[in-house]
Parts: sequence; structure tokens; C-alpha cells
Amino acid sequence: MIMKALTKTDFRFPEQKSVYHGKVRDVYNINDDKLVMVATDRISAFDVVLPEGIPFKGQMLNQIAAKFLDATEDICPNWKLATPDPMVTVGVRCEGFPVEMIVRGYLCGSAWRTYKNGAREICGVRIPDGMRENEKFPEPIVTPTTKAEQGAHDEDISKEEIIAKGLVAPDDYAILEKYTLELFKRGTEIAAERGLILVDTKYEFGKHNGVIYLMDEIHTPDSSRYFYMESYPERFGKGEPQKQLSKEFVREWLMENGFQGKAGQQVPEMTPAIVESITNRYIELYEHITGDPFVKSENEAIAARIEKNVGEWLMTNRL
Repeated sequence: MIMKALTKTDFRFPEQKSVYHGKVRDVYNINDDKLVMVATDRISAFDVVLPEGIPFKGQMLNQIAAKFLDATEDICPNWKLATPDPMVTVGVRCEGFPVEMIVRGYLCGSAWRTYKNGAREICGVRIPDGMRENEKFPEPIVTPTTKAEQGAHDEDISKEEIIAKGLVAPDDYAILEKYTLELFKRGTEIAAERGLILVDTKYEFGKHNGVIYLMDEIHTPDSSRYFYMESYPERFGKGEPQKQLSKEFVREWLMENGFQGKAGQQVPEMTPAIVESITNRYIELYEHITGDPFVKSENEAIAARIEKNVGEWLMTNRL
């Protein structure tokens, strides 16, 4: 099969009003009522979109997210209506809250770096003394961030600051926190069945007709970090880095080649061999996280396929 990637979209769907091009996803507004979210094959790291797309990455992320949205719909309403194409989810349009709900079960990543530099409070949450990198918290903690405008960085923020600034009403925030912890618990249980530890993840919420909905993706390797359960105790005991199931391997390749998204740095050349290796790693992630074999969709004329599949669904499901 030819390995092609979809890195740019410019669709004209029925009743389309506008489009938002994100780092990885392109979101089409249909009549201010529905959203068509296209998971492209773009890949980002260090807040930079890399120059080459990764074939089948969009399909994998879209299908993982759809699977977990379906597996958690008893916990809270979510925006998904259908997946008319392997790379597309259609859902209800929500007014998003201007915060992202990050939940952490283990001390690692940016939280560890903050802790290692002496902080004992992250986003208003007290962290015990004497913890080590990758150590499990007594209970998962919620460490929100602001949802930055395009091109800007998200900033850590506490629950108290969110409420004081009027970003989220107190009653709504209580629901967001409740859903966040319940979704993380479910994700942890599903991961454990696959021999994985769900380390941390992020959720985005919004309102539709006054009801809070889970939006966007959930529990994909782009928004979540997983450890392998089997090797965790020994590696933690020895103070060794954990084997991760996330896109951390892409960041590591970039850092090894002198790129961390800083001014003046050049993205290293992404040769066909490098691109293929990233696709293969994503397939490994997909199969491990879902427990299903990955079936590659036809990708000779991706944009035409999406336009046809989505257009037909929208015409059939008009209000």
C-alpha cells in the first residue's frame, strides 16, 4: 500500500460556516450545530508542527478516541455523534471551557521537573516531600492549565484562580473535577487490562444546551502518557526511566538531533525511513492501547474519500 499522508484540508461541506485549523486537527463548523473534526496526519512536538506528515496517524488517533468515548459515555455526555470516515468524528458543537483538565496519577514530566526544582505545590495542589520521579501519588491529582490561544503556551493554574477569574463557575468546576477523576479511573482500569498504566492525561469540556459535555479526544498517545505495567516496579526500584507508550519517542528523536522547539533551531530532516518508523511505532501504540489489530484504510485519495463520506453523512443526518 502506498504510504500517503493528509497534512492539509480545505473542505466545503454542506452547511459549513467556518473552519479552525489546529496543530493536528481541522475542525469544521456545520450550521453552528455540529462539528466535523478531521484528525490529520500532521504531528507536533514542542508546540511545533513538524514538516512531514505521518501516514495513518490521524486514523489511529481518531479510532482510539472514538473507542474510549464510547467506553466512557456512561460517566458523562460526550460530543461524538458518528465516525463517518476513519479519520473523522462528527459531534455536537459545544462552547468550550477556557481550561484543560489535566489529571496525574504519577509524578513525572513537567510536574516532576517543577518538583525537582523545589516546588511542593502544583496548581494549588500540595505534593508530599520525599517523592521520586515516576512515583505514584497517594491519589490522582488534578492540575489544570489555561487553554492558550493558537501559538501560545498553556499555563498552569489553580482551581481557586480559575474560579476567582470567572473562567469557570464554581458549580461547573465541581462537575468538571468529578468527571475528570471518574474518566481517569475508567481509563486506568482499561489500561490495566492491556498491561498498561495510565500515568497522566488531559480532558477538555464544553457546554451544549446548558449541559457539560466531554469534547475532543480521550486517552490517545497524543494526550496521554502510558507506562508498561510489567516493567514499572523494577525500573522504578532502580531509578531507571520508564518504558513509555506515548509520543515521547518523537520528542526524544528530535532532542537527539538538536531540536527542542527553541528559537534558531532547525527541525532535523525527516527522511522516508524516519517517517515510516514513526508510523510503525504509532501502529504499535494503537494495537497495545486498544487490543485490536490496526487495519489501514485506503489512502490513495484521502481527501476525496473524506469529502464523500462526510458529505453523505451530513446530508442523511440533517436537522
